[in-house]
Amino acid sequence: MALAININDLLNKQKIESNRIEFKKGWNPASIYHSLCAFANDFDDLGGGYIVVGVDTDEATGVAIRPVEGIPTEKIDGILQDMVGYNNKISPYYMPRTSVEEVDGKYVLVIWCPAGINRPYSVPENVTAKSNTKEYFYVRSGTSSIIAKGEVLDELRELASRVPFDERGNPDIKIEDISTLLLREYLVKVGSKLANELYTKPLESLLEQMDLYVGPKENRMLRNVAAMMFCEDPSKFFKRTQVEVVYFPEGRLNNPNNLYEGPIIKGSITQIIDRTLEYLNRMLVMQTIIKLKDSSRSQKFFTYPYQALEESVTNSLYHRDYREWEPVVITVEPQGITIQNVGGPDRSISAADISKCEILVSKRYRNRRLGEYLKELDLTEGRSTGIPTIQNVLENNGSPRATVVTDDERTFFRITIPCHEAAGNIIADIAHKDGSLKASKRGVLKTGLQSGLESRLQSVPKSALKILEKIHINPQYTLTELAKQTGYSRSWIAETMKRLQEQGIIKRVGSDKTGHWEIIG
Repeated sequence: MALAININDLLNKQKIESNRIEFKKGWNPASIYHSLCAFANDFDDLGGGYIVVGVDTDEATGVAIRPVEGIPTEKIDGILQDMVGYNNKISPYYMPRTSVEEVDGKYVLVIWCPAGINRPYSVPENVTAKSNTKEYFYVRSGTSSIIAKGEVLDELRELASRVPFDERGNPDIKIEDISTLLLREYLVKVGSKLANELYTKPLESLLEQMDLYVGPKENRMLRNVAAMMFCEDPSKFFKRTQVEVVYFPEGRLNNPNNLYEGPIIKGSITQIIDRTLEYLNRMLVMQTIIKLKDSSRSQKFFTYPYQALEESVTNSLYHRDYREWEPVVITVEPQGITIQNVGGPDRSISAADISKCEILVSKRYRNRRLGEYLKELDLTEGRSTGIPTIQNVLENNGSPRATVVTDDERTFFRITIPCHEAAGNIIADIAHKDGSLKASKRGVLKTGLQSGLESRLQSVPKSALKILEKIHINPQYTLTELAKQTGYSRSWIAETMKRLQEQGIIKRVGSDKTGHWEIIG
């Protein structure tokens, strides 16, 4: 059975937190089943974990030693057969997923232990003992598995009634609702071998391997996260799963009647995130260059650092309460962008920490499996790192700090990303008085450029303007990167760039490999 992620990401502890990975040099069932039980209990709602057998580690760093130790080929079948019996000793019954992976010319056994739906689980102190031994509940403490006692055991037992929404079964989701294109795109991006099996095995079999089914054999249901990730229209199951953009050119308080609506962005969760970020980047992320008096240096800054928007948009879709019929709303005003989603932060986060807007550490996650997928796709950095990342990139850009607001009932979460104070009112140039969006984006190009360029842009097609926007933001873009950013072919990009150079709108400074593009003002 192939893994849904890449084995090298596990060995390098990339995309998966280190406390969710445990390396074992050899096959030691007693110790391994303590960790297996702890991952299944998932006390901190991290999404279970992985045990990799046949890998030794550096004692000082905990990093996997390469080449790996490996497991003798002749022992693998015996280990897998033994596991069938050991799994029956877990109470209630729990079956991890296993995969034999070839690494460095040897074989290792990966045991994937997703969070169990019937937790808490207990296991004998020694599963290999022929006589009955005392059973214990195990949980993770950092990178170790320990016996749950006292208040920890009480809280673990309470988890039986708390299954994250995205992991619950949904009888309305059918196999035909799953897009094989979205599924394959995900598997390819994370480097999973399952991508090669997508069209050779039944879809149900692959979804089962990915632990996307729940319930008894006679009533198997797809989990909610399957529709969130791999359905082209998850709003069929979670109403108004979409992003709505609203502009207030004069500010919501100054003139609430002067507003216009941007696009309604739909799709799978990852499609919504990608489409929203592409739209915000195209419309609102601009670089400005100011020549300082009495200095040879120039001041460069962005209206909004892209990474701050990326973290904010991703977190709003990650932590949204999908039981509520409310969209994620992005409000754009002269002073900043506000992103709001229903479902506030967990009550384990104090009001004082929220008001500081520095780091918000939650003990429980509303959609833990969705967060795991987003992290594997590099759409979010990890647990509780979003707010610090946003504040750091804003500080580096010279922008004011972001602010966070919620209510006492924690029904919503609102974060405001301030516009750079020297940028001015950037949305005044992209709104008509009648409330419609401007057809062209020439207002975007005016920021930081000489106004003499405007007349020459009148004859430039919108498709070419899209290219100019991209190189205005990043002059180092190559033709291949521009093709990826715009969706046009590389040959078309090359021909268009040649025409723009002939028209005296852009020029190439330096070599093809190390140079950059320059828009001629």
